[in-house]
Amino acid sequence: MSLTDQMGFSFRPPERRVWKVRDLVAAVRSHIEREYSDAWVEGEISNFRAPDSGHLYFTLKDGNAQIKVVMFRSSARLLRFRPTDGLQVVVRGRVTVYEDRGELQISAEYIEPKGAGSLQLAFEQLKSKLEAEGLFAAERKKPIPPLPARIGIVTSAQAAALRDILNVLQRRHHSVNVLIYPAQVQGDAASAEVAAGVRYFNQHDTDFTIVDFVADLRAPTPSAAAELVIRSRQELEDHAAALQQRLARAMRYRLLMGRQALTELAQHGAFARMMELIRQRQQKLDDLTHHMELAERQLLEQMLRRWERISAAVRHYDLRLVLSGMRKQLENSTSALTSVMRNVLLQHKVRSERLQMVLESLSPLAILERGYALVFDSEGNLLKDARKVKAGDEIKARLAHGEIHAAVTKRQR
Repeated sequence: MSLTDQMGFSFRPPERRVWKVRDLVAAVRSHIEREYSDAWVEGEISNFRAPDSGHLYFTLKDGNAQIKVVMFRSSARLLRFRPTDGLQVVVRGRVTVYEDRGELQISAEYIEPKGAGSLQLAFEQLKSKLEAEGLFAAERKKPIPPLPARIGIVTSAQAAALRDILNVLQRRHHSVNVLIYPAQVQGDAASAEVAAGVRYFNQHDTDFTIVDFVADLRAPTPSAAAELVIRSRQELEDHAAALQQRLARAMRYRLLMGRQALTELAQHGAFARMMELIRQRQQKLDDLTHHMELAERQLLEQMLRRWERISAAVRHYDLRLVLSGMRKQLENSTSALTSVMRNVLLQHKVRSERLQMVLESLSPLAILERGYALVFDSEGNLLKDARKVKAGDEIKARLAHGEIHAAVTKRQR
């Protein structure tokens, strides 16, 4: 319908577009994720939560401004330090919208403490923990014998400092027996290997055994034994080093091929959307659990306040009779509350399991497990119509386990 103004000109009002709430939120989320797919944001951590699911939730504050942050378990387990309230950090991640609440949030992939590296912060946190346990106390230190008969060294066999240690021992006490336990002294595996070496030396058997008499070759001293076996050991070490290099090259090649295959799969929009749906369901489950905990706490606080009011009201009566009745009422209320909470938890559990089954049934991988296949043309496009190919074209079929490359011999519509 057009309108006419006082001068006789007609005009048409702009058409009104009415959005559904979910469609509008989804459109805003898609736009924000395209514009801020890799953002670095600095702020102060507050309201930090780490539920049993392994995901991390907190608010990033800067003055009067704030934004929610979620870090899912796959990224959180790679952190080298423990985030805490009040810590100034830099967060890297993807800005998105949590559709269930229509809230802007950051899906974090990396967190770094501001002004200190994560390794340094992890070191300080571990140092404080061990100091609180009393492991640094002087009274726990054991005296070192002045003339040890045997010395154990836990270090890397390729460490430059090992040769210096052996030279000093040879110069100051050439007859001492030295045992070397090879272990990594740097990296993530260092702590476990060094601890294993210490445990080995603590359990080392120094008794004289009958094997010394029946052995094919026996040396009078450990030094003489080292001279007798050094050549074969050197050869074994060289052979082991060569095998290690071959294994490392093979593993790098396998990892490269696996990463390439994973990258190709990750480029399909269906898989990315599925992961986003799963993460939203995980976050919603954590939210429901958190709200349920808050509700339970509020109920307990209300019951406590009610108990206090009743206690004040009956101070002038026979406390024994009144308290007996109150105790029974409290027990009944507690039993009823426990039953209600158990039913609520059971309902949430059933709903979560049902959602998990729905997600698994929607997964393309579950369809492939039932015998179906995804067929792509020579350019990697998903085929849905037989008319898109002709005889002689090369096609590729993605099965539940592996791929098949083939050529079209006949086409039927």
